[in-house]
Amino acid sequence: MSLPDEFHEIAKRVNNWGRWGADDERGTLNLITDEVVREAAGCVRTGRRIPLALPLRQDGVQTGMIPGRIDPLHVMVQINQEIFGPGTVACSDDAVTMGLQAATHWDALPHVSHSGRLYNGRPAGTVTAHGGAGFAGIDKAEHIVSRGVLLDVARARGVDRLAGGHAVTPEDLEAAEELAGTRVRAGDIVLVRTGQVRLCLAGDRHGYAHPSPGLSVRTPEWFHARDVAAVANDTLTFEVFPPEIDDLWLPVHALDLVEMGMLQGQNWDLEKLSTACGEEGRYAFLLSAMPEPFTGATGTPVAPVAIL
Repeated sequence: MSLPDEFHEIAKRVNNWGRWGADDERGTLNLITDEVVREAAGCVRTGRRIPLALPLRQDGVQTGMIPGRIDPLHVMVQINQEIFGPGTVACSDDAVTMGLQAATHWDALPHVSHSGRLYNGRPAGTVTAHGGAGFAGIDKAEHIVSRGVLLDVARARGVDRLAGGHAVTPEDLEAAEELAGTRVRAGDIVLVRTGQVRLCLAGDRHGYAHPSPGLSVRTPEWFHARDVAAVANDTLTFEVFPPEIDDLWLPVHALDLVEMGMLQGQNWDLEKLSTACGEEGRYAFLLSAMPEPFTGATGTPVAPVAIL
């Protein structure tokens, strides 16, 4: 089934192909300039640090809905082993097997394709079984530090958690922006709180997965107009699930990653951040969300920290 005209019309309006050159592999991360980072550092007033990652654990958020995306399997490969001989210092080592998008993560630009293309018009075939992403892998992101803005849509709408299936609209984002008392600007990383992660934290993995609130197909144009550098939220699927348009699966992924070249993050725990921002009455902060530089990967675990 081909993508509908409505999708292609939005795609044309948000398309960034060639904006930073034909060979660009970073997309909207180019909007995080040195000046943006210097200004972001000015958001630090108290030094309060809020971790935003879910624990990496074997009984994590994955339910088998996404083939191959397995929760972390952690094993010990050495336990107090005197590897240099009896009486020497003993070592303990670990190993882990996991899906790179299993828990709190960034999606790299080649995580999805549509119509045979990736960001900047590159062929989808540049992602291969042995080499991974030959273009725009997560290692090309290098560093992600900027001003973060929490758009607490759940709080702005007066609820602890948006209902499953709620499609977060530009109007929702603007209501949260008004609550935040700041305007989203070029180079910002926007964190959209729906409250859905509360189900995950309470142990309801299946309820967390679906039905889920998430971003509407209308939101990419809002992010494009504001020149947002990246977006993350507190859901498994990022966008509303099941989809708001029948049989149109993952359109927001395709618009954000392929057309706009904008990284997106999922499974971020924004509950403590929501509390802290509410207590301090400010929703902008310095955000460090460094990607693990897996060469050719289409995503990466991340342990983000908001610094107030």
